[in-house]
Amino acid sequence: MKNLISATDLIKKLENNEDMVLIDCRFDLLDRGYGARAYKIGHIKGAYILDVDKDLSAPVTEHGGFNPLADPEELAAKLEKMGIDNDTYIVTYDEGDLNGPSKLMYQLMYMGIKNVDVLDGGLPAFVHAGGKLESKIPEANHTDKKITLNLDKNTMVDMEYVKERLYDPNTIIIDSRSNERYQGIVEPAYSKAGHIPSAKNYFFKDILNDNFENGSYKDAEFLKEHFKDLINTDKEIILSCGSGIAACVNGLALKQFDVPHKIYPGSFSDWITYEENEIKTGNE
Repeated sequence: MKNLISATDLIKKLENNEDMVLIDCRFDLLDRGYGARAYKIGHIKGAYILDVDKDLSAPVTEHGGFNPLADPEELAAKLEKMGIDNDTYIVTYDEGDLNGPSKLMYQLMYMGIKNVDVLDGGLPAFVHAGGKLESKIPEANHTDKKITLNLDKNTMVDMEYVKERLYDPNTIIIDSRSNERYQGIVEPAYSKAGHIPSAKNYFFKDILNDNFENGSYKDAEFLKEHFKDLINTDKEIILSCGSGIAACVNGLALKQFDVPHKIYPGSFSDWITYEENEIKTGNE
């Protein structure tokens, strides 16, 4: 699996004391402090924590969305203290819905750090496979590591890039939120409801298991059928959601089929900050 590691394989690597850095990225959209609280209660031995809001997102400004990409230099400094350089093997995890870990994975790859896996099934799968948790918090005090930034600007796009491709026959824009939010029936997070014009709806939770003990994603045949229109196309694919997080969960699934795609990190929360931008409701 591409950029995914099973709980059993991770446990074997830990038992063999293989070199890696573990990063806990638990995140709850409606309870922003949840990740830090849960980490203190129990995490995989030696794992550091990165908070989606504080560490993986730049401050919110007029434009850029609710979770803008973190400043690469600032994030690199935090990673270096964890003992990370460009060649370090990194495993990141949450509680199975992959929101925080997939966002971190894409941000690391954008920065030029490619050796990254997300724990399939997260902590539920890890514990189910016999893994143990601890509450001891490691100190991020390494001083001998250096990250050389090599920004892969082909992986991320901005509002203007998306706007130029609305209804473009050679582009597919994906909205990864629930269908109710996509249609504009409900909107719990933002001041406007609906979706980016021409976007198609692929709710990220539709591809996840109800129970993560045996993995996060549904089986390959389901994913292949679910994404058939994206797997069997040469069109450019741009993934969005509310603030660029859930889009990464769909992106990680598409990676399993070698489907090229780009992430719009600002997503709908950025799109609506431009008064001139049209917003569509209903299904397209």
